[in-house]
Amino acid sequence: MSLIPLQLPPGIHRNGTDFESSNRWRDASLVRWHDGSMRPVGGWTERTTTGDSISGVCRGMLGWVDNSDGSNLAIGTNTNLYYASESGVTTDITPTSFTTGSASATVNTGFGGNYYGTANYGQTRPSSGIYQEVTTWSLDNWGEYLIAMTPDDGKIYEWQLNPSNPAVAVTNAPINNRGMVVTEERFIFALGAGGNPRKVQWCDRESNTDWTPTATNEAGDFELQTTGAIMGGVRMRGRTLIVTDNDAHIATYQGPPFVYGFERVGTACGTASRKSIIAIDEGAFWMGRREFYMFDGSVAKEVPCEVSDYVFDDINEDQITKVYAVHNSQFGEIWWFYPSANSNDNDRYVAFDYKEGHWEIGALERTAGIDNGVFRNPIWIDSSNDMYNHETGYTHSGSTVFAESGPISLGNGDNIMRVNKLIPDERTQGQVQAKFKTRFYPNDTETTHGAYALANPTSVRFSGRQIRIRLEGTGNDNWRAGVMRVEARPGGTR
Repeated sequence: MSLIPLQLPPGIHRNGTDFESSNRWRDASLVRWHDGSMRPVGGWTERTTTGDSISGVCRGMLGWVDNSDGSNLAIGTNTNLYYASESGVTTDITPTSFTTGSASATVNTGFGGNYYGTANYGQTRPSSGIYQEVTTWSLDNWGEYLIAMTPDDGKIYEWQLNPSNPAVAVTNAPINNRGMVVTEERFIFALGAGGNPRKVQWCDRESNTDWTPTATNEAGDFELQTTGAIMGGVRMRGRTLIVTDNDAHIATYQGPPFVYGFERVGTACGTASRKSIIAIDEGAFWMGRREFYMFDGSVAKEVPCEVSDYVFDDINEDQITKVYAVHNSQFGEIWWFYPSANSNDNDRYVAFDYKEGHWEIGALERTAGIDNGVFRNPIWIDSSNDMYNHETGYTHSGSTVFAESGPISLGNGDNIMRVNKLIPDERTQGQVQAKFKTRFYPNDTETTHGAYALANPTSVRFSGRQIRIRLEGTGNDNWRAGVMRVEARPGGTR
């Protein structure tokens, strides 16, 4: 008899073939690896709200603190803009002139939806019509005031914290914009300003109604030298990152007379959606159409991803503009919510632990969210506009919390090994159960054994040349799972 440790490194490996994930975790949901052990992600509880009901689908959230130290939450849907107070009272602050947008991305195959002469008269139009992305919100704070806009409407709005008044268009600001961001120097950048997909236009410093350049102000504009169209911008330490659907640029404040200088910092690194970009202390991260990227302060580059095949081979490309990134700073993670191939809305997530350098995957329906800080817990929202406090407790609304390995060869891989005992490494006995799946050959039929409630030791009985182990959380507790060991002996050949 010998004890064989099932010592698997943290994170998920899901690229290539099944056997390429040997001795790695291959599938999971709602678990993370932190400080050397597997554990469940925090649970969630629904936030109680009163006041105006939220209509549409949320594609933008912002939390900020006002000058009276009160916590505020903005919620943008394809039809409305809402404010939620610290106590959960929701108020519709939609501008009176607001143009509603789309809950889903569409392809226009009707009149004007393709180029003249691309099909014969009387034939069905091809499905490759003009693509209309989903409606998302650019939300930021101008001091204690809210600044907001959508690409469908194109106007920049300001809301001055009075729930009795709706947001109003910023006087003299450009229209037909595609995005917006407030810089560290207190300029508002209108992105894709005036309908020009490459133009960045900014107001005078500290004066968001002064957009015309003069010799006595710092308003200005610049057209990026890019083949792409601006998708979004994020505020970073001392600089502003602007990402197109093709490349990335940095805007650096220089003072008069040019005010801002622009530099391309990456090519072939476009973003998949306007809301997939997150800026943190370590840099900025975003999801592209086939890869993940980061800007490390010097250059935009690809982030090696061990689950890219899994994510991009099963993503609804027609709805990829719904991808939404949230920062979970408590655990050093960035989560991207995205729609799987058979879903019209975000039903899965992929997360990168940028502190420990591994990837996590799972199933969870969320369309937008914010990190903790302004509020005690992260707040995420689903397509029904139910809002949840996350990372609170360990109740997951009935979802299965699990991790399953790729194939693990027992012994030298030639002999059949017979396993009769499992020595668990678990902090909270009884909060995890184990299943084993065995095969005699890589393409052989897989047989499942268990579930086994873990004891020290746990009696099991199975044999095979290779196994998978599947751990499932069974209790609402903050369990830990480390290196499991199996007691095995050779059992002949087959």
